[in-house]
Amino acid sequence: MPAPDSPADPIDLGSRLRRLRRQRGLTQDELAVAVGVSRSAVAQWESGRSGQATSHLRRLAEALGIQVNDLMHDQHATETVAQAGDERALLRLYRACSPADRQLLLLMARRLASSDEPIG
Repeated sequence: MPAPDSPADPIDLGSRLRRLRRQRGLTQDELAVAVGVSRSAVAQWESGRSGQATSHLRRLAEALGIQVNDLMHDQHATETVAQAGDERALLRLYRACSPADRQLLLLMARRLASSDEPIG
């Protein structure tokens, strides 16, 4: 039997998952869609009745805007949580880019943010 603070403990993972989902303003349905599972699966993970969440950790972490390690070890992510749908979409796109493309995106975003003239 794992120790109470073990990352393999499904009850602790479930309670962390529920807390993180609520902090981000997501419903179980929204998280389920983002991960590609049913709402029932998310409910079971959160209640600790199913240990199958471990096969979906990467997608859960991405949907919650954190690292897998933060989800497993209950460490609070240092990044600001993206709240709006557009912010989450930009974050997903950014994470899908190569490191070189990420640098280009950051450069462009800094230029846009410092511009006094609206673009478009």
